[in-house]
Amino acid sequence: MNIFHKVLAAAVLVLLAGTTNTVLAGSQTTAEPQYSATQIVRFAKGIERQLAQDGARAVIIARAGRPANELPKGISFTHTAVAIYSQITLQNGEMAYGYAIHNLYQSPNNRGRSFLMTDYPVDFFWGAVDLRAGIIIPSVVMQKRIIDLVSTSDHRKLHNTKYSVLANPYNNMYQNCTEFTLDIVNAAVYETTNQARLKRNAQQYFSAQKVNESRMKLSMGSMVMKDLTLRDHKRTVRTATFGSLAAYMQQYGLAKQVYIVNSDLTLSQL
Repeated sequence: MNIFHKVLAAAVLVLLAGTTNTVLAGSQTTAEPQYSATQIVRFAKGIERQLAQDGARAVIIARAGRPANELPKGISFTHTAVAIYSQITLQNGEMAYGYAIHNLYQSPNNRGRSFLMTDYPVDFFWGAVDLRAGIIIPSVVMQKRIIDLVSTSDHRKLHNTKYSVLANPYNNMYQNCTEFTLDIVNAAVYETTNQARLKRNAQQYFSAQKVNESRMKLSMGSMVMKDLTLRDHKRTVRTATFGSLAAYMQQYGLAKQVYIVNSDLTLSQL
C-alpha cells in the first residue's frame, strides 16, 4: 500500500533523525519473517476460516508492516489488496479452494515502479511485522462485480506502473497499492475502467487520508528516494489508506462488514 514504506522511513530517519515516527513498510513482495512459520500459517489459515465463516468471496485485505504504536495517526495498515475465493493449483498438482490475493507490489529493482502479482494468505503475511489484518467484506453486489472485474483481467487496465508511496488518489500520475485497490472498488461501483471518470468520482466522493507530516520533511525525503514524490500533490498531501477506504465503503453502503483480525484471531473494530 501501499502507502508509507521502509523507503519513506529511511528518508525521514536519515534526514530528520528523532523528529518523526513515520516508520512504515508495506508493498514489497519479500521481507524477513518476524514470526515463526507455524505462527504465520496459523494466522493465515485462521483468517481464511473467518472469511469462509462470513461467506466472503471477495474481500479487501490489509497487513501491518509496523506495530500499531509506530504508525502515524490515521494509519492502521501499510499494504492493501483484493482477495478472491478461487480454485488454486497446489504444488503437488491437486486442486483446492482458497483465497488468491491480487496485489500491486513495488519492483525490487526499481523502487519507482510497480507490478501486479497474485499470492496467497501465508505469502501475504510472511513479512508482516505485526500479525494483524484489516478486513473489508464488500456488499454482495460489490463482491460479484469485483470478482467479474478480476476474472476478466479488466482490473489490470487500472494499473499505473509509476509508483509513489504517497500517491495522490485523485489523479493518475502515480499509484500505490491502496489507490489501486480503491480504483478496483470504484471500477466495480461505476462499472467502468475509464480512468478519467474514476478519478473525477474519487475527487467527489472519496476522502483521502491527510498525511500528518510536514511538507518540508516529505520534500527532503523525496530528493533522495525514488519512490517518494510530491509532484502529484498540491499544498496538502493526501493519500489512500485502508482506513479511508473502509470509511468510504461504509459511508456509501459498499461494505457489509469491516473489522480487524488480531494476532490471537480475535476480532475487533477498526
